[in-house]
Amino acid sequence: MSETVTTTPVLNITGLSKRFGGTQALQDVDLEIAHGEIHALIGPNGSGKSTLIKILAGYHQADAGADARLDGEPFDLGSDHDRLRFVHQELGLVGELSAMDNLALSRGFARSRFGNIRWREQERRTVELVHRFGLDIDVRRPLVDATPVQRTVVAIAAALQGWESDQGLLVLDEPTAVLPPGEVAKLLDIVREVRRGGASVLYVSHRLDEIFQVADRVTVIRGGRRIATRPVDGLTPQALVSLMAGEDTGPSTDRPKVPATIRTAEPALEARELTAGPLQRVDFTLARGELLGIAGLAGSGHDVLPYVVTGAWPGDVHGRLRSPARSPEWEQASRAARLGIPLVPGDRAAQGVIGEFSVAENLTLPSLSRLRGPRRPLDGRREAALVDDWVARIGIRTAGRDAPITTLSGGNQQKVVMARCLALEPEVLVLCEPTAGVDIATRLQLYDLIRAQAAQGLGVIVSSSDVGDLLALCTRVLVLREGRVVREIAGDAITEPTLVHAMEGTE
Repeated sequence: MSETVTTTPVLNITGLSKRFGGTQALQDVDLEIAHGEIHALIGPNGSGKSTLIKILAGYHQADAGADARLDGEPFDLGSDHDRLRFVHQELGLVGELSAMDNLALSRGFARSRFGNIRWREQERRTVELVHRFGLDIDVRRPLVDATPVQRTVVAIAAALQGWESDQGLLVLDEPTAVLPPGEVAKLLDIVREVRRGGASVLYVSHRLDEIFQVADRVTVIRGGRRIATRPVDGLTPQALVSLMAGEDTGPSTDRPKVPATIRTAEPALEARELTAGPLQRVDFTLARGELLGIAGLAGSGHDVLPYVVTGAWPGDVHGRLRSPARSPEWEQASRAARLGIPLVPGDRAAQGVIGEFSVAENLTLPSLSRLRGPRRPLDGRREAALVDDWVARIGIRTAGRDAPITTLSGGNQQKVVMARCLALEPEVLVLCEPTAGVDIATRLQLYDLIRAQAAQGLGVIVSSSDVGDLLALCTRVLVLREGRVVREIAGDAITEPTLVHAMEGTE
């Protein structure tokens, strides 16, 4: 793991802050990375890691006051600096294209002096790059045929091409998030090879075992602030988690207690042996009136389960589901859509709203069959009454029911999506990242709304990468690791340190 590193920083940032509206995402964060160092960056979900990386990459602009230097020379954060290279979690590859074409997309094709593509030279360059990392693939085949670790290595090779001196900084954002356990070790070997070539690495990960295997130092951020920077040697997983989670202050006073009636309530939804994507034979039972949390790190499957139980998962699904209020019979999980369970999706912009539609059209879309008149046309009065009722009930701020949905703030768009689901009067509601991209005031309003619906008997599943959602809402939490339920936490035992330890596997 640890090799001798110099104290001269390749990257030095001081006073980095970023505010989004009423949310302070980063506050006076300092970060120093030495030459030849693998430096880990960790923190709980919502701590500000992604914001920091996006500022470095130029996706967000830092607030005034930050000072950034490369090898002691000032540079503008977010500028296209050749000594900063990035591999993001999404990789940015085109699966239908070959490794050779993907590398050319970022740095151009090898060309003759007449501008013609030199295909043999391009193939030679690509093979040389991927072979450097021990990757033996046909560089002319589409990347959809490659394994996850092979695609990750191609993304790293694409980032490093043309970087002859290897004296800069490679930023790896959750590089193992989608890798099966057997391939993680291969990827860590690649990271070490990058360092042996002379580059420094900023390694962002939730997986503590990787930090202890590969990193020299680690910086912990929490709540948008840098908590500590420590050498990895001498740390323990428990000590690192304590830095991430803070002191155990006990249960949140804002979190609802577990009503005694929930323990004896009839099931609202039962699931047996759910298998899809990373999920492996997951069982659970949701009671009427229960707020059940689903927690886990990236790649655990916690963000897949909401789509499986609502019939929205695009891949193969196995297992059984039953909603006793609808039918005593078990349904194949591949036919989960028949249960009619509404979903508030994790990506509101791509999956939650239709930008070309109005507020009313977005809210009533799944309710149209219930809003038809005697001769089956849409009853405009009933539609308007339904929209106005929900706009008033949950405080949607809009110029009117006919206003384009895109004129609403993100938080109000989220309320429209929530109202659309609740207007169906379901027995079960599934929420995936329910407060993503909303301000603090709207977040609290959504919490109140969700709790009120549960108090009326609605069974609610809350899958969130934000521990704050789970603490504020849930009466029970299932923790997933590598596709399996590894821990159930209920009542007063639901605290941030307990959740983080369970997700990290450091109980």
